Amino acid sequence: MAVLARCRVLFQAIRSQTNCLDGVCRSQDTVNHALANKVQYVRSTAYGGARQYSSDSKGDDLIVRYLDGDDSGIVVFGLNRPKAKNAISKNLVKMMSEAVESVKKNNKVRTVVICSLVPGIFCAGADLKERAKMQQSEVGPFVTKARSLITELGNLPMPTIAAIDGAALGGGLEMALACDIRVAANSAKMGLVEAKLAIIPGAGGTQRLPRAIGVSLAKELIFAARVVDGTEASRLGLVSHSVEQNGSGDAAYHRALDLAREFIPQGPIAIRMAKLAINQGIEVDLKTGMAIEEACYAQVIPTKDRLEGLAAFKEKRTPRFKGE
Repeated sequence: MAVLARCRVLFQAIRSQTNCLDGVCRSQDTVNHALANKVQYVRSTAYGGARQYSSDSKGDDLIVRYLDGDDSGIVVFGLNRPKAKNAISKNLVKMMSEAVESVKKNNKVRTVVICSLVPGIFCAGADLKERAKMQQSEVGPFVTKARSLITELGNLPMPTIAAIDGAALGGGLEMALACDIRVAANSAKMGLVEAKLAIIPGAGGTQRLPRAIGVSLAKELIFAARVVDGTEASRLGLVSHSVEQNGSGDAAYHRALDLAREFIPQGPIAIRMAKLAINQGIEVDLKTGMAIEEACYAQVIPTKDRLEGLAAFKEKRTPRFKGE
């Protein structure tokens, strides 16, 4: 009975995702138009040579770029609060929530990369200067909104990659932990340091860090408020890849792009179903997990992409997947 109950919930989750993949979410242009004044969309094939950093105005806290050309399908969320070290503020939470909601409904998005547009920093965690000005009654609701944002980021149906080219502390690391894959420069610094402020990680850190590196190590890092570099983070399993930092300070971003480019040629529905099966299955026993995999597999059988894959294999050509 427990297996059946879980599968019913899973089928509902699958249905909500595949509806969008089948083209039901056709109001994307309307959504993007409504968000035009709130989220700055910049289309480019890459960030280019020297990056341009805007002032720390509220309108520029997050810059969302839809890449094109060979990189079409990759969306980059660029954190851009240079004066505040990309600290998580009310405005940044609002803008990121809107951006997450937008890509969630866009079946053309294959991968989301989260990076920083500010040299030497990924995200310093909560904006403590803003927090100090809040009434005590405001703190709880704000933390709830931040936690909800990071949860929604973790629930995106397409792969997500955090490119950590600088310090990712507190809520900044929690944001990265919500991503499917983390890539870091070897010089980057990471840690859940909340205990230094007599608080605990409040946006999923106590749950996601143990799942990433194991319970005992997670406790050690959290209890000690320890900060590790990219090399050590890779050894612990906190990040998948640690790369030598380059002169422009964006080595992790470029490594993340390389990973995203590996995902683009694959069947988009298959990738989304694989992510769903993994995320759901890792939380349950093996028997239930196998039932979840079967349910997700059933969703790819009737797709045009599956038939295209078989035809391309037979004809010895590259498949042309459309997410249908």
